[in-house]
Amino acid sequence: MAAVAVHQLAPSITCHAWSPDHSMIALCPNNNEVHIYRSSENNWEKVHVLQKHDQIVSGIDWSPKSNRIVTASHDRNSYVWNQDGSEWVPTLVILRLNRAALCVKWSPKENKFAVGSGAKTVCICYYEQDNNWWVSKLIRKRHDSSVTSVAWHPNNVGIFSFIKLCLTLLANL
Repeated sequence: MAAVAVHQLAPSITCHAWSPDHSMIALCPNNNEVHIYRSSENNWEKVHVLQKHDQIVSGIDWSPKSNRIVTASHDRNSYVWNQDGSEWVPTLVILRLNRAALCVKWSPKENKFAVGSGAKTVCICYYEQDNNWWVSKLIRKRHDSSVTSVAWHPNNVGIFSFIKLCLTLLANL
């Protein structure tokens, strides 16, 4: 049996996402930053710190094809991070939420993403080329509680939302 290595990257981690090739991990060390670590030899090296949020980051997703990162935070904002050379450049997402953004997930085609919130709603976000930002469409179906997880159907149209122990098919978008 192979030995298992244990690495403590932070005392507490609120969320994380793996890079497409699993050589890096983006994580929130229970604050308003996202730290990106790269695997090197038998260790993990911190290579980037993404700083744009004002409150704790509660959701991260790393797109498998386009290598973009999307983050969601209790500050009611999301950012899409694109790698430009060796730097990660944020693009603002207009969510229009009155409660914390709790979770985020890219769609299978990576042309949109969903954000679950403490406002008991889900936002579907699309890129608006003319203004260089992402805008959201609020799904009007109200939930009984905060949306803590979202998942896309493989057809890139259906979305599922999760509250407590309940699964809801929201829409065919």
